[in-house]
Amino acid sequence: MQIVFFGIGYVGLVQAAVFAEAGYTVMCVDIDAQKVADLKAGKIPIYEPGLESLVRDNVKAGHLLFTSDPKEGVAFSPLQFIAVGTPPDEDGSADLRHVLNVARSIARHMDEAKTVVIKSTVPVGTADKVRAAMTAELADRGRRDLRFDVASNPEFLKEGSAVADCTKPDRIIIGTDNLRTEQQLRELYAPFNRNHEKIIAMDVRSAELTKYAANCMLATKISFMNEMANLADRFGADIEKVRIGIGADPRIGYHFIYPGIGYGGSCFPKDIRATIRTAEADGFDPLLLKAVEARNEEQKSFLCTKILHYFGGDLRGRTFAMWGLAFKPKTDDMRDAPSRVLMEALWQAGAKVQAFDPAAMDECRRIYGERPDLLLCEGKEATLAGADALIVVTEWKQFQAPDFLAIRSALRSPVIFDGRNIYDPAIGERYGLEIHSVGRRRPSPLIQEMERPAAE
Repeated sequence: MQIVFFGIGYVGLVQAAVFAEAGYTVMCVDIDAQKVADLKAGKIPIYEPGLESLVRDNVKAGHLLFTSDPKEGVAFSPLQFIAVGTPPDEDGSADLRHVLNVARSIARHMDEAKTVVIKSTVPVGTADKVRAAMTAELADRGRRDLRFDVASNPEFLKEGSAVADCTKPDRIIIGTDNLRTEQQLRELYAPFNRNHEKIIAMDVRSAELTKYAANCMLATKISFMNEMANLADRFGADIEKVRIGIGADPRIGYHFIYPGIGYGGSCFPKDIRATIRTAEADGFDPLLLKAVEARNEEQKSFLCTKILHYFGGDLRGRTFAMWGLAFKPKTDDMRDAPSRVLMEALWQAGAKVQAFDPAAMDECRRIYGERPDLLLCEGKEATLAGADALIVVTEWKQFQAPDFLAIRSALRSPVIFDGRNIYDPAIGERYGLEIHSVGRRRPSPLIQEMERPAAE
């Protein structure tokens, strides 16, 4: 089977590479000629574990092809995936220009029946707009006789584990009212549906809403836990104990109930905003989703508030070590990352930042360029030199078991601001470090004395 993907960004490239690895021949189309040339040469534009070798091997085997010629892509296969970006518009709604441009391009060049599958994350009703755009283009060509169908096949990838999510998906949503299209997509996904039934077929609009509903639910869990963490901070409770207590309830579970300094990335912020705008455009006031977004934006300033309080409200001339820039581990993505809000607030207050991230250093340079109040260091230890305090923003594994004695020795002030609750404040106390977390209760003097090693 041959497949075409329009758009070789994060979603398109990962899914295309996984299909190629399964034995299909996949052609990827992108208007960015330089990106196409780089991919042909084995250069990957994004950081994602396992992706580089997957792309390189399948390019070499001839299973993964790249072109900037849409006519070549349309002629290659009757199965056309749209996986271009849907960036937020000025009002937060999803910008569908790229999706509709691809739809028109397919209609402009097609000479046989096509199945158009929308892989991009799009608002409910987008398939109808794609169908209308293609119908109008075919009418302009005088080719109303050409048949096509439009289906929805949303992605459910997690940055940092996207290859595994494509290879072993937990569900495969097929949105179509056409039995032939459903059978075509069932055949396509057969290699990924062998162990147990993962395919869920539904109408197109339900499939479109399923994607948004999933991300909105996960974002809601995060914002809820951050709100509880803020209450724990005020009440003197320990949110980690609370998390374990509520997670034991199987109706709640432990997934996505880790408090922190807010979510970021390319999905949750964009999809929440797009859902809010789509609902409002239809005359519905999405009160809960607005609250989820508001709590998340407020949460990104949580650590800055603690830092200002600790240093008496004056950060001028101070230097802060920062571990982590990406919005989550195993990615270089800094879109809507809490690190950006925090760094910009520190700079505004007159402070400097010395930062390290295992993957996002180049992305940080691309965003901020060279500036006197930002030093990007070669390793996490280098950030500590001359710093007043350490701030942990991203929970990379290499940050989770640090040398606390070395940290205490290097810092001007014995304090860590832990934005991901990866350190136990009681352990920090043993090494003479104050650890300020998100909703975690610091040990009382009596507990500190009881836990103090006998040799001290």
